[in-house]
Amino acid sequence: MAQAATATKTKTTHSAGPSVFELPKLDIPSFEMPKVEVPAAFREIAGKSVSQAKEGYEKMKSAAEDATNVLEDTYATATKGAADYGAKLIETARVNTNAAFDFYTELMTVKSFSEFVELSTGHARKQFEAATSQTKELTALAQKVTTETTEPIKNSVTKAFKKVV
Repeated sequence: MAQAATATKTKTTHSAGPSVFELPKLDIPSFEMPKVEVPAAFREIAGKSVSQAKEGYEKMKSAAEDATNVLEDTYATATKGAADYGAKLIETARVNTNAAFDFYTELMTVKSFSEFVELSTGHARKQFEAATSQTKELTALAQKVTTETTEPIKNSVTKAFKKVV
C-alpha cells in the first residue's frame, strides 16, 4: 500500500514541459497581410454610414428621453386629476347625505298627509336638480382631466415623429 501512495504522489507532480493547456510552439514563418488601398469612394460611403448611424441614434435617444419625460408628467397629471375627481365625489356624497338628513328631520315634524306629500315632492325636485348639476360638474371635471392627461401625450407623439422623420 505504501507503494501505491508513492506512485499516486509521483503522478501528480508537474513536469518541466509544456502544460496540457498550452499550444505547442511551432516554428512557422509569419505572413504579412498584403497592403490594400481602400478606394476613396468606399471610405466616403463608410464615413457617411457611420455619421448617419450616429445621427439616427442621437435622434432616437432624444425621442426616448422626451417620451419618458412626457409619461412622467402625464402620470403626475392623471394622479392629480384622479384625486380632484375623488374629492368632488366625496363632496357630492356629503351634500347628498346632508340633504337626506335635513329631509328626514323635516319629515319628523309633518302633521298631515298633504304636508308629507308637499315636503316629499319638494325634496325630490331639489334632489333631481342637485343630481343633474352634480352630474354636469363631474362630467366636466372628468373631461378636463382626460384632456389635461392626453394632450401632452398627443403633442409629444407628434413632436417625436417630426424629429425622427
